[in-house]
Amino acid sequence: MTLLQIMPDDAPDTVLLRTRDEAAITHALRARSVSFTRWPLRTQVTPQTSPEELLDAYRSEVDELCASQGLRLVDVARLHPEEGEQWQERAAKARSTFLDEHRHAEDEVRFFAQGTGCFYLHLDARVYAVVCEAGDLLSVPAGTRHWFDMGPVPDFCAIRFFEKEDGWVGDFTQESIAGGFPRLDALLREG
Repeated sequence: MTLLQIMPDDAPDTVLLRTRDEAAITHALRARSVSFTRWPLRTQVTPQTSPEELLDAYRSEVDELCASQGLRLVDVARLHPEEGEQWQERAAKARSTFLDEHRHAEDEVRFFAQGTGCFYLHLDARVYAVVCEAGDLLSVPAGTRHWFDMGPVPDFCAIRFFEKEDGWVGDFTQESIAGGFPRLDALLREG
């Protein structure tokens, strides 16, 4: 189930709010101009599910979202655990890519079709850790400072939406804030 944990940006051990209540999460994020909603799960995603099959399963939602927000490009990002050292290296590199605070020139819009990932939104003097799971659609406004953790053993499949082809490219802030906050695995262990 989705989780929201809010912490002061200068006191990561202080929890101001921790909830799995969908209405409370939606309300807290909406107050910060972040859109959170859920789509019904339309298919069981496996490592064999092709991007085309996944997009076809959510065609009506994808088309509606693209039309309403002017999004022109859609793709599928996924990582599933595999055997071997090569996968471990690829997974570690993928995880580290977005663990530092950054922002994007356009909204970051993601639908989790399978698995888990955590967006850490640095909004004013607080950090909103949003653990997204299958069915969650999160839209983070352009320019929002944030980072993303896919966990030590990444296992997720997400539909990504863009206005432009380079919309996923991050502008890194060079701030070290992300290193002080609990990672995805620690957030999930806390119950």
